[in-house]
Amino acid sequence: MDTVIPPIHKCLSTKGGSCYIKISSLGFLSKLIKHHPPAIFTPYIKDTVSCVISAVQDTFYKVISEALAVTEQLVFVIPYTGPPDSPLVGELCVSIFNATLYRLKEADLDQEVKERAITCMGHLLASMSELLQPQLPVALPLFLDRLRNEITRLTTVKALTVIARSNSGVSLKLIMGEALPLLGTFLRKTNRALKLSTLELLDNLIVNYTQDITTSMVNELIDELPRLISESDTHVSQLALMFVSRLSERMPHCADKIPNGVLPAALTLVRSPLLQGKALEVMASFFCSLTRSGNLSVQFVELVQHLTNPVYNPSPATQPANSPLAVHKQAFYSTSHCVAALALSSANYAEYQAVISKLVDNLKSEDTTDSVRLFALLTIGSIGKHRDLSERKELQSVLMGAFNSASEDVKSAASYALGNVCVGNLNLYLPSVITEIQENPKRQYLLLNSLKEIITSMSDKEESIAILKNYVPEMWNVLIRYMQVTEEGSRKIVAACLGKLMLIDHVTLLPKLLEYTTSDQPFVRSTVVTAVKYTVTDTPQPIDPLLRQFMGQFLSLLKDEDLNVRRMALVTLNCTAHNKPILIRDHMDELLPNLYKETTIKLKREVEMGPFKYPVDDALDNRKAAFECMYTVLHNCIDRVNIFQFLDHVEIGLKDVPDIKMLTYLMVLRLIQMNPNAVVLKLDHILEPLRDTFNSKLKDICPIGQEGEKANELKRSAMRTVIGMGKIPEIEKHPSFVDFLKKIRFYKDIDSLFKEELQAGDGEDMVWDN
Repeated sequence: MDTVIPPIHKCLSTKGGSCYIKISSLGFLSKLIKHHPPAIFTPYIKDTVSCVISAVQDTFYKVISEALAVTEQLVFVIPYTGPPDSPLVGELCVSIFNATLYRLKEADLDQEVKERAITCMGHLLASMSELLQPQLPVALPLFLDRLRNEITRLTTVKALTVIARSNSGVSLKLIMGEALPLLGTFLRKTNRALKLSTLELLDNLIVNYTQDITTSMVNELIDELPRLISESDTHVSQLALMFVSRLSERMPHCADKIPNGVLPAALTLVRSPLLQGKALEVMASFFCSLTRSGNLSVQFVELVQHLTNPVYNPSPATQPANSPLAVHKQAFYSTSHCVAALALSSANYAEYQAVISKLVDNLKSEDTTDSVRLFALLTIGSIGKHRDLSERKELQSVLMGAFNSASEDVKSAASYALGNVCVGNLNLYLPSVITEIQENPKRQYLLLNSLKEIITSMSDKEESIAILKNYVPEMWNVLIRYMQVTEEGSRKIVAACLGKLMLIDHVTLLPKLLEYTTSDQPFVRSTVVTAVKYTVTDTPQPIDPLLRQFMGQFLSLLKDEDLNVRRMALVTLNCTAHNKPILIRDHMDELLPNLYKETTIKLKREVEMGPFKYPVDDALDNRKAAFECMYTVLHNCIDRVNIFQFLDHVEIGLKDVPDIKMLTYLMVLRLIQMNPNAVVLKLDHILEPLRDTFNSKLKDICPIGQEGEKANELKRSAMRTVIGMGKIPEIEKHPSFVDFLKKIRFYKDIDSLFKEELQAGDGEDMVWDN
């Protein structure tokens, strides 16, 4: 740093120096500190702070803004200069505080400077509160003033969040009484970013500043929450529920208003098909926090009844239109997840047992509706995944009996439940599941799906993997036997299971799987190459070095004589190129010719449907998969591609069916950014099929009665490609492009489309003849 920092100091300390040099120096210094260990800057900290504070006092707003950005980074360097009570640390902190405070007080500054000053002060108080206790009565009221300002309130909320999250001992009691009502008003605003930041701040305040918050303050906030909990914005709902959950735990005496306001909104959201993932987890935590809060108006039994009432007693208000089920299908998963979470978290074992007993009784009863049966199965599965249910001796036979249901949803739920119940006691249940797979071919798909649930659920923790390893050889042998089943759905499940097992024991299993690439059964080869896809994840795995060694042999199935095997190999190649291209980079010379070959194969025939004959292309799915793979390769392996050979096959795609044309238009746009000169050299070959697209009629694009939207979108995509070409440097000197543009814009509908897409995108750099 000796060759870097001193010249920067010189640039910043030179009187009358260029503003541009100062701005560039400060920008460089900010990034330098941000991306290097703080300790290496400590020898220069005193001079650096002096120069930066001088820049903060500059008269040009851009210099001030960049200086405050550096000051924010210096806050993280100062603790490394010595112990907190050392004179140097105290001196530096006070100097930075005073410089930042000076800018924070000014009201007529540029917006960028205001925001930087607020942010810098937030980080300073969060990191150096011990040294700045005397200054807090001066700084905190300024934050309150900035909260009242519409322009600076979002930045202030974010700065206060930094302070509140740090738990650094900064007492916010001075402003809490006025700040919380203000934050409550922010929750009514339409500004989504403000609502999200406000909810995050409130959550941190409840965690770290409970002692400064009164019941009356909280009640005002609770009144604002119900309108935030809806399916219109599940992320806002998630943060609102997280805040209420924290409130129930930290301030249970303030939770009396929750049952009347927040709870009805949450129960409505549970039935939404959009509730899933992290939002669903937060929803389940919310219900659990209510039962733990000790609120007598929200008891375990009543809460379970509220959740399950739409399932057990459907009404027109809760039942989807034209559906035989009581609630939306996703709502069954949401409700069951929440009820299972309540049962598992209950401190009363009798309550837990009552839930299990009722669910099992529902499954035993012949009068139970499909909706109740579906809910019961999903809930038992969610509970069984986390707790051993083997004390229910009849449970396995009850779950297996649900396989006989006429409802496909119920059968699928039974498969899910059986797999997850096995996770709770693998030693007891797994051997019987494997036996059932071998002895009941009619239930093969469902049982295989249960096995998949077992493997998936037990592959995420080291202790569960250690248990599962004992059964890997037995499961492997069963799965190998079913690689050649005729039902494609079963083969996909087998492939997924094989792939996940190889992640557990790749040294033994991967070479074994490789042997089956030479099988004389196409279904076996197809399953093998599909199984490889499930070993390719976007995170590093122990299997990666061995997989990289064998990947060329697995993907040699791109040359297979069977159409379906080649399609599965293309899908695996695409997955690998997307998630982990390093596995195939060494094999691209062998893979690309086989990939390109697949873009040219057409197997057309006619199918008679009554008095009519329709053309069918059996190779269409393979070509789509090939072009999708080319698009992925273009993004992740372009350095291993001969660009002109690649463009030759893009040209073929430009003349194919609409779905493939759309993909090739995206490739052309990408190539314009990556290698515009190559596109210019092939421009005549690209423009010809584009011209055909613009000249084609609806019936030519969608010959089998498809709606016109697809044809219009194809033309829009083609036009975006043309506009992209217009941004190539000196394209206006290319006579073919200029002539092409004039001819297509001669027609009013195409010219109108051109102007629409130009306005929708960024056509500022495009050269055309107005």
